[in-house]
Amino acid sequence: MRMMKLSLLSLAIAGTTFSHAAFAEEAFSNLFSEGKPILDARYRYEHVDQDNALKHANAQTLRTRVGFQSGKWYGLSALIEADNVSRIGDAAYNETRNGQSEYSVVADPDGSEVNQALLRYDHQYGAAVLGRQRINLDNQRYVGGVAWRQSEQTYDGALAQLKPLDGLTLTYAYIDNINTIFGPGNGQYDTAGNPANIEGHSHLINAQYVAMPELTVTAYSYLLGLDNLLGNTQSSQTTGLRLNGAIAGVSYAVEYAQQKDYADNPLDLDSDYYLAELGYTIKGVALKAGYEVLGGDEGPDNRAFQTPLATKHAFQGWADQFLVTPADGVKDAYVGATVPLLGGSLQAWYHDFRAEEGSSQYGEEINLSYAHPIPGVKGLVGLVKYASYDADDFAVDTDKAWLQLQYTY
Repeated sequence: MRMMKLSLLSLAIAGTTFSHAAFAEEAFSNLFSEGKPILDARYRYEHVDQDNALKHANAQTLRTRVGFQSGKWYGLSALIEADNVSRIGDAAYNETRNGQSEYSVVADPDGSEVNQALLRYDHQYGAAVLGRQRINLDNQRYVGGVAWRQSEQTYDGALAQLKPLDGLTLTYAYIDNINTIFGPGNGQYDTAGNPANIEGHSHLINAQYVAMPELTVTAYSYLLGLDNLLGNTQSSQTTGLRLNGAIAGVSYAVEYAQQKDYADNPLDLDSDYYLAELGYTIKGVALKAGYEVLGGDEGPDNRAFQTPLATKHAFQGWADQFLVTPADGVKDAYVGATVPLLGGSLQAWYHDFRAEEGSSQYGEEINLSYAHPIPGVKGLVGLVKYASYDADDFAVDTDKAWLQLQYTY
């Protein structure tokens, strides 16, 4: 009897302790006490040399990001984040907003802007986000944040994710404004090709199922209403299927998509996308080869397959020669490697670009980069990077070089 009383007393004390702990975990003050400050500073020097009449560009910029990520209260949390991009030294480059059109473009305009401001709700079966937010879907070939540029691309709208089964993620987002890399807004230099804000109504639908480590299946449909981008000619509906996975060190990806016009686009779009990619990792060295096709379409006007919201710097070479797909489309055959070296990471890539329609050989490109943490300063990483595009039937010879230091708290 005495043992039973002691046991009951122990359970009561444990239950009381658990109740208090549970209450503490859900206390409203957790939003602040468990929050984390955001601090990120990125200095970059970028040099652009093109074989045309434009002057060589030399840009030094500093992107400073500050913000606060709250803790959680019954699954609710909030995030606020602001960016400032400041020029260092002379404006010897065309940032698209400074009127220096005699120089090559370095698309990092000066200015300050709210990068993210959102409310989030997390549940065991999914999440919902409302407000200005970062959206990176899959490999960012269609929807991404363009984080390489100093001013990130973010989205105003609502996003919902549902995870009803293990391995299955269903994503839907409604977007009514896109804050591009050309912001903050400056009406004097806004053009149809580089608006600071893209207006319209877009719907992003993505279903991904991780069947096994060897196979992930992703189906998607992206309905983009981009009213003020290139006269609404970039509005489109892109529907596709992607399969990717890895088996014994060998990775693969195959993908197909079709693009049609949408949201009163004045052009009659009908083009295709293909991807086949194969990789192999041995002793930390990642090798990869691929063949990507963005289909062309005979005119009038440019009706080729476009990806206006993609993180395009990650595709088709770092010299950024194909930010808008040419009317004859692009075939990109590439091979590359990522190699751990002296505590850092070395990348080397080769691209061969050709027209999808016709026989034009656009050109070739070589990309090299090396990133390494800076000893003695936690969170500080250095990067040197180079891209050389050798033009044949498209654009002009272009060399770009970058030196970057980034600190993340």
